[in-house]
Amino acid sequence: MERTPKTIRVTIVLCVALGLIASARVLAWASPDDQIDPLEIGLSEHLGDTVAGELRFVAENGDTVALRDTIDRPTLVSLVYYTCPSICRPLLDEVAEMLSKLQAVDMQPGRDYRVLTISFDETDSPDGSARLKDEYYRTLPNGFPREAWTFLTADSATIAAFTQSVGFGFRRAEKDFAHPTTLIVLSPEGKITRYLTGSEYLPLDIKLALIEAREGKIGATIVKFYKFCFSYDPSGEKFVLKTTRIVGLSTLVGLAGIVLFVSASGRRREMKVH
Repeated sequence: MERTPKTIRVTIVLCVALGLIASARVLAWASPDDQIDPLEIGLSEHLGDTVAGELRFVAENGDTVALRDTIDRPTLVSLVYYTCPSICRPLLDEVAEMLSKLQAVDMQPGRDYRVLTISFDETDSPDGSARLKDEYYRTLPNGFPREAWTFLTADSATIAAFTQSVGFGFRRAEKDFAHPTTLIVLSPEGKITRYLTGSEYLPLDIKLALIEAREGKIGATIVKFYKFCFSYDPSGEKFVLKTTRIVGLSTLVGLAGIVLFVSASGRRREMKVH
């Protein structure tokens, strides 16, 4: 039986459709790392949600404070633990450097924003908070108000409630923790307005995030795309490319392009015939 161009096109489209289905199954299966609960280690954006203001923490001076009393203006929140051997220190170093530069873009600490550093290790103490605050305070410009950067600790239940409310997933790994790194921006009402990821923060980017928080505006991040393309490797304390998922997506896009090309070519030939 002689095959017509239309029959050939239908056959190609059916074959490509089967390929698309197979690629979709690859994306769904991805890799063993993808089967881990995304909240176990990593970030799950809760943009627009309001943190629980009634949660109580202990400040570096030993005072117990309600979270709502520490968030009365745009607030930058960093989550660390004090004995962290890797990414926590670089994060705090970058925060301290960024705070030193914010005044150059007319953002005054205490007036325009506050900073909270919260330990997610329940064994950390106010004494540890005080030591860490003193260490970083010495790196800040003269006149930086001490009350503008507060270090907080809490019990495990409070830590769990707060980290879950902001979508910060971590897991204890022997004496240390596997965890992501981010700055979370809160509005004066405690609403999550932005997640700032990466290892460097530009003063103008921080200023924009703080202005948005002051106005209650929600800012998008690339966390969702990042989570699609990368998975967290606790052993290496880094993110690794999800090659299976990327290959599956590339195949999906390629096959879809073939379908469009074959369909368009068939229509052009039919137009010429008629």
